[in-house]
Amino acid sequence: MEKKVSVIPFRLIEQAEKANEIPKGVEMIQAPKVWSQTKGKGIKVAILDTGCDTSHPDLQGRIIGGRNFTDDDNGNPDLYEDYNGHGTHVAGTIAAIENDSGVVGVAPEAELLIVKVLDKDGSGQYDWVVNGINYAVEQQADIISMSLGGPEDVPELHEAIKRAVASNVVVVCAAGNEGDGNDSTNEFGYPAFYNEVISVGAVDLNRRSSEFSNSNNEIDLVAPGDNILSTYLDGKYATLSGTSMATPHVSGAMALIKAIATASFERELSVSELYAQLIKRTVPLGNSPKLEGNGLVYLTVMDHLQQVFDKRFVAEVLSVG
Repeated sequence: MEKKVSVIPFRLIEQAEKANEIPKGVEMIQAPKVWSQTKGKGIKVAILDTGCDTSHPDLQGRIIGGRNFTDDDNGNPDLYEDYNGHGTHVAGTIAAIENDSGVVGVAPEAELLIVKVLDKDGSGQYDWVVNGINYAVEQQADIISMSLGGPEDVPELHEAIKRAVASNVVVVCAAGNEGDGNDSTNEFGYPAFYNEVISVGAVDLNRRSSEFSNSNNEIDLVAPGDNILSTYLDGKYATLSGTSMATPHVSGAMALIKAIATASFERELSVSELYAQLIKRTVPLGNSPKLEGNGLVYLTVMDHLQQVFDKRFVAEVLSVG
């Protein structure tokens, strides 16, 4: 497979030496409001990307291992450092720790498996990605997060994803940034367009659909992807935009959902059951389904519905009484 895959194009807005906040995107999907139930402890998320700044202070204790499948560092499989920045940014959105400084991720106690399948230029061979997926499955990852893609439908990649899902691994992918803001046109990227994955589009911090976000019938939901603050190279921070930034919000949300659902049902849920639990936690934004799928991931929507039901029930009892 000589064809190339690459990071979903993204826009670097700015870099910063320091930060001290829960990023707005993490708050927007209501992650902090479920941390009293779980912070993702025990859930393993494999990040297939450009590696990670493993010494970043906001990621300490979260990285449990990894492997390099690229030519960087002479192909040393044990060195999965990030020389691009993209993978580190994704990692922070998923699981940056609470340490009274820097940023906090959606699931700050989730485990991160760093699977480097893209090189310092953000480019990789499909073989690297396929091998990375297989490795994540072998390492018993619960979730695979891929903010990468290309225009080609590569059968070997599709088969690897099918094997992952058959092994009960949830696969979350960035929809792509070739959008034109028009839902009457379709833009396709792979692996996001495969039916087996969760395809994530982007909205801005005001819940408006991001103009760059791909539109097609396989979009499952959207998450914050505009002006997203997270970890970056050399222990720093950066604000980036793209569906690459929306995807880790959903990967982190799925880590929280899986932890909650496993405790509630007292068993491991299937990929389709976990998908249903995720979609239950979305709210429509009024856009075309080709742009937003089922809507914005919103982790407390079930609590709101329960509150509405309780209020209606009490009102009916009082009226009968």
